[in-house]
Amino acid sequence: MVIFAGILFIVIGILNIVNPKFAWYLKEGWKIDGDSEPSETYIALTRFGGIFALIFGIIFFFSGIFF
Repeated sequence: MVIFAGILFIVIGILNIVNPKFAWYLKEGWKIDGDSEPSETYIALTRFGGIFALIFGIIFFFSGIFF
């Protein structure tokens, strides 16, 4: 189960780092009509959170394999 959680965190982390606008669309974008875009601060914080998710995912994945 820890390995699955690690893989999930890794996928979410990579998605947030590579395409932070997708996370914004899933959370807020679908509610808004028109051509609204997330702010630069939101994009930066989403990428920062993606880095943490990736790190935790790697830790969970390897702790599930070795322990």
